[in-house]
Amino acid sequence: MKKYKLAVVGATGLVGRTVLKVLEEKNLPISEYSLFASARSSGKNISFMGKNYIVKELNEHSFDEGFDFAIFSAGSDTSKKYSPIAASKGCIVVDNSSAFRMDSNVPLVVPEVNPEEIKNNHGIIANPNCSTIQAVVALKPLDDKYKIKRIIYSTYQAVSGAGRNGVLDLENGIRNYADNQNYLNTYTSNTNLKNTTYELSKFPHPIFSNCLPHIDVFLENGYTKEEEKMINETRKILKRPDLKITATTVRVPVFNCHSESINVEFEHEFDMNDLVDALKSFPGLVVQDNVKDNLYPLASSVSGKDEVFVGRIRRDDSIPYGVNLWVVADNIRKGAATNAVQIVEKMIML
Repeated sequence: MKKYKLAVVGATGLVGRTVLKVLEEKNLPISEYSLFASARSSGKNISFMGKNYIVKELNEHSFDEGFDFAIFSAGSDTSKKYSPIAASKGCIVVDNSSAFRMDSNVPLVVPEVNPEEIKNNHGIIANPNCSTIQAVVALKPLDDKYKIKRIIYSTYQAVSGAGRNGVLDLENGIRNYADNQNYLNTYTSNTNLKNTTYELSKFPHPIFSNCLPHIDVFLENGYTKEEEKMINETRKILKRPDLKITATTVRVPVFNCHSESINVEFEHEFDMNDLVDALKSFPGLVVQDNVKDNLYPLASSVSGKDEVFVGRIRRDDSIPYGVNLWVVADNIRKGAATNAVQIVEKMIML
């Protein structure tokens, strides 16, 4: 079997380090790895695949030595600049940023849903948004079987989706709360909170004890960019450009794993048992749905897993052909790193 060369760009970031972890777990037939990052992170040592790697600074000549594949997890600006350079050298880029997702010449791939699109690449393959990936894994078998008429997304997204600074905001909020509790426990007659403020690193408001209906920037139509991403990416992946979709995306004080309430309206009648069977038989999808035993997907139990989990499956009696789903996945693994590695794995198998 041929041995491949793989570059990981953004290797020191939250997603990049998870990419390395997933690569170790899968142990693909790759003979040579190179790890790249910004000048600020270059020179760092990373233990990977039983070896010590020194992170190299990404530049215009990084791909001159020749790579078969590269996984980019370094942001849109970096991807826009360096992905075309890598592709021009014969390297196929799997890009985790939003830079190319809606480019009609770039396939947007979730391997369980539309693997056939991989072969249509011209050197770049886009990894979808984390919240979109888990949604379409649950929706694909239902669209194939019943044809979806409309989707209503309501998401509850973890702070890890905002990177290290998002996690830091939640950690600082917890510490701030703990400091105030200690103060009040010591001075019970004083009802004023101790003045322990902290600077926000990512969010416009404290995320601890809050739900922020604000992910990414607001657009002129009142939606956020995250909401538009889910709408447009779902249409592209399912090949349903006119599919009616609306979305409200919310950041919640959970460290890891996105949860989604998805309301689906179909064109045709369906049998609930058949619908559940369709979900159970779809690759990468796990049904957890036993309300008698309080069994349904939870962020705390899904974290660290690669599958998408679905539960609270129930008919929506307010419309003729509707169903409600609760969908949970690890946004750093399946929502980013694992999906990218799975795309590389599929290409190796082609």
